Amino acid sequence: MHILLVEDDHQIAEGLCAGLALANFTVDHVDTASAATHALSVGHFDAVILDLGLPDTDGLDWLNQLRAGSNSIPVLILSARDSVNQRVDGLQAGADDYLLKPFDLRELTARLQSLLRRTTGRSTHLIEHAGLVVDPNLLTVTLHGKDINLARREMMLLLAFLNNPRRILSAEQLQDSLYGLGDGVESNAINVHIYNLRRKLGSTVIETVRGLGFRLGKPNEPA
Repeated sequence: MHILLVEDDHQIAEGLCAGLALANFTVDHVDTASAATHALSVGHFDAVILDLGLPDTDGLDWLNQLRAGSNSIPVLILSARDSVNQRVDGLQAGADDYLLKPFDLRELTARLQSLLRRTTGRSTHLIEHAGLVVDPNLLTVTLHGKDINLARREMMLLLAFLNNPRRILSAEQLQDSLYGLGDGVESNAINVHIYNLRRKLGSTVIETVRGLGFRLGKPNEPA
């Protein structure tokens, strides 16, 4: 899950980036509204964490502009503005959730996972597919009841496919899901991760669609 963090307090942002990375989120951090607009124009993100007290534009004004442009990306406001009226204003401006500072990282992570479940139409945090069971909260994977150990990027790649089960995803889209905008990425990185998933889950778990990209297939059947 690729998150855009819009936060001008760099100490808070640094802690958030580190904590969310441990929970298998990819996070890009910007500290102004204008930088957030630019980031959304050049990268693919699954959700936005938005502070309201930005130096160039109030976060609510930026959110209103975002929704006026028909951008429906999930937005979670993270703010110290704690009155009921302020929270209502944030939700009415188009936020999908509102969390007060100070906050617990576990709650923030759970709320982000909830936002993703809503956008994908799931009612439970567990993701099941053809004998494969993935728990994004505990970062565990089982295949036909057997534990499977995945590296961090492999888990993120698998989740990208499971959250888009009927879509063909290009290598560029997958790269956006796994890496931040400033990360150095080897040209064959996605192919290497797909190779590793096929080796661990079966050669048909990820299908190649020639000229277009990749899509979710089915893992190996039990022996």
